[in-house]
Amino acid sequence: MKNYVTPLKDRVPLGQKAAFGAGHLVLNLLPGALGVFMFFLLTAFGMDPFLAGLLGGLPRIFDAITDPIMGFISDNTKSKWGRRRPYIFVGAILSGILFALLWQLDPESTQNYNFWYFLIMSMVFLIGNTMFATPLVGLGYEMTSDYNERTRLMAFSQTIGQIAWMIVPWFWVIISDPDMLPISAEKISEIAALGLNEADAAKTTLEAVQANGVRKLSVIVGIACIVLGILPAFFCKGIDSANMENRKEISLKSLGSNLMDLFRGIAQVSKNKPFVKLCGATFLVFNGFQMVAAFSVYIIVFYMYNGSYDAAGTLPAWFSTVTAIITAFGVIPIVSWMANKYGKRKAFIYSTAISILGYILKWWAFDPESVWLLFMPIPFMAFGLGGLFTLMMSMTADVCDLDELENGMPRKEGTFGAIYWWMVKLGQALALVLGGAVLKAVGFDGAAAQQTVETMTSLRLADVFIPSITAGLAIVIMWKYSLSETRAKKIKEQLVERRGEL
Repeated sequence: MKNYVTPLKDRVPLGQKAAFGAGHLVLNLLPGALGVFMFFLLTAFGMDPFLAGLLGGLPRIFDAITDPIMGFISDNTKSKWGRRRPYIFVGAILSGILFALLWQLDPESTQNYNFWYFLIMSMVFLIGNTMFATPLVGLGYEMTSDYNERTRLMAFSQTIGQIAWMIVPWFWVIISDPDMLPISAEKISEIAALGLNEADAAKTTLEAVQANGVRKLSVIVGIACIVLGILPAFFCKGIDSANMENRKEISLKSLGSNLMDLFRGIAQVSKNKPFVKLCGATFLVFNGFQMVAAFSVYIIVFYMYNGSYDAAGTLPAWFSTVTAIITAFGVIPIVSWMANKYGKRKAFIYSTAISILGYILKWWAFDPESVWLLFMPIPFMAFGLGGLFTLMMSMTADVCDLDELENGMPRKEGTFGAIYWWMVKLGQALALVLGGAVLKAVGFDGAAAQQTVETMTSLRLADVFIPSITAGLAIVIMWKYSLSETRAKKIKEQLVERRGEL
């Protein structure tokens, strides 16, 4: 098996890989920017924390409904441009425009108006984003039928996607810097005319700078998403679906039967044991990481710099950026090599075990006397998420072959992708809630200038143990994952014979 060479017809050209990667950059850039911008709902636009929490949670419920529907639609679409590409093209344009419109809030509007404006626009934005994201993921699963080329394709796309995480941490700096995206002279005059004392004037000016920065930067992000997001629609090629059998008619007339077919498809996917293992392992690794993702910032500020954000400076941003760089150009190529040499299951187990070592090393990384130790665990920790999505997306493509063998046409890449990412999003929402619960349990007080020694010790222990335990459980789940390279290639041979392909 290790002397196997991918046939030329199954190789994805570099241009298609780059276009698919551009789509993944958008998939990372939009939620990354959204996560940063949501913070400024509180500071720049004066939103009540409870209402801001609702604005973060309610749209996710709506998103959980639209993802499987879009997956079903793209699986069964018939067009001369293929099943996925028309939606990717339209969805990229809508995503960019609607993201920019979402953030054109006015801090002088009432809180009630801004709440309903943002909530409604979030729902509309998610429709456009789902129209882009779900077909794009499905397209990636069908761009090649080769076991090893799938890993190379996903590794390439994940590398490009990491560029978003090199950029996003600096949005904090850009939005709050009055020189980067300056407010108008008229606004400065308005603030001066209020006759505030120096402290209040500085606070009001900062809020105006942040609101202006969010509005302008959202437009820049939206334009970038349109330009990059349409590339897969033009340059990527999926499976030839011209003669694909058993596709359902997509129309208002067939809405009732379509819903029944959708539920049957979801039930079939849920019975796929290898896929359930992939979902379970992803849930644990990703959401264990997400639960403590913000803890590093708090530990840097309150443990290393005694609560001084000014003293911490751009160190938290550099921490995130360096992690993304190492993931993109160091970890992902190594994980891809391990998958080709040892198989995807072993590559996942090895990379996840290495990440546990990184999480443990974090205990010694936050040293006020030696700032550079902060970057010590990054090369090890990066194997967690760097290996996770590279391998899981490649393995999900293999699972789609197994589903075709067991359940026939049409292939359900869109449905598999939608359910996988729905599970990720649902888990992420749960992780944010549990992360807040951990902060409360350890006694962390965000309004306090400093934290107690006991609080910081407990927070640092949680920062080490939570992702280590969840990653260990993921290894247990994947230990007996059954869809090996040998089995996957045998399934491909059976499908080729069934379809009558050469």
